[in-house]
Amino acid sequence: MALRRKLHILRTLTSSKSVKKSSIVMDAFLYIYKLKLKLEAIKREYLKLINYTQEVKVEKINGKGFLVRVSCKKGQDLLVSILEAFEDMGLNVLQARVSCNHGFGMEAVVEAEDQALDGRAVTEAVLKAIEKPGGDEKHVKA
Repeated sequence: MALRRKLHILRTLTSSKSVKKSSIVMDAFLYIYKLKLKLEAIKREYLKLINYTQEVKVEKINGKGFLVRVSCKKGQDLLVSILEAFEDMGLNVLQARVSCNHGFGMEAVVEAEDQALDGRAVTEAVLKAIEKPGGDEKHVKA
């Protein structure tokens, strides 16, 4: 009697249409296997999101200067890429703090040669620098 009750519960949980004990157990096994695959896919997606979480904040300060804050889990060659982006935009770094303990973090005060430059352009340039693949040919030493 207890076995029948348990099989009925299994059948209900797995939405099985089977009547035979072995088929109900096999349906339950497949149901658990599919749940396991879904869980693994969710874990992979979660890890991917955590590893590439990034935040860039740019605030305008004193006329032609900007305070740039960057935090990112990805960490290879980011400093070089960001400094190159600053140079390409005509930004001079006046002060900077960088941390690489648990990902990449940077806070920099930069000054623009061009006063027409806005924070949105700086943000976009830094985001492009972060997304740029590491190990460009310029950085590889022979």
